[in-house]
Amino acid sequence: MPSGLVVLTDRWQATRPLVEVVAAAVAGGVRWVVLREKDLPRAERAALAADLRAILAEAGGTLVVAGPDPLDGDAVHLPSAGPYPPPPLGLVGRSCHNPAELARLTIEDYVTLSPVYPTKTKPGYGPPLQPDGLAKLIEVSPVPTLALGGIETPARARACMEAGAAGVAVLGAIMRAGDPAVTAAALTSALEEAATPGPRSWQPSTPTTGAGR
Repeated sequence: MPSGLVVLTDRWQATRPLVEVVAAAVAGGVRWVVLREKDLPRAERAALAADLRAILAEAGGTLVVAGPDPLDGDAVHLPSAGPYPPPPLGLVGRSCHNPAELARLTIEDYVTLSPVYPTKTKPGYGPPLQPDGLAKLIEVSPVPTLALGGIETPARARACMEAGAAGVAVLGAIMRAGDPAVTAAALTSALEEAATPGPRSWQPSTPTTGAGR
């Protein structure tokens, strides 16, 4: 299950070749990466997925692919718009933004909740939840949650964990970083500190009949 620091890719914002950025982030402690790059032809995207999986595998990490096609893997992250029901794969995540979208979940294993803060990646997308709004959605989520959107500092990462998130997902903070390894290490350290003396014990707020596996 994704937790801690999760990195979403965007080669257009990356300060160096995407594979190098991901390798540096992994060196800084990242163990979960979501491959976006949906504009690439499938063959090129699948080749990129294979390269990133190899990097993550050496560190015991996992690659999740954005969209319903797992690109020869077994983990996907789907948009709130669909498809419903999701494909029956080993790991399925979905982007959610409000209680109505959370209520549509069926076999998903986790969700991202966004945007928590104003974001440069999707300016104007919102309004931002802020930690209080994030906490309210976490209370009604039937599955573990990752906070997403504008989480560019250790303080913001800690605030999301304190709101009850299982981890945080970032894009620009790593893609645009001058040194992705240093940035990843700083954010990972903040998340670990927020989880001390131990990880939050997540429990659903209401009984569920099919969410999660």
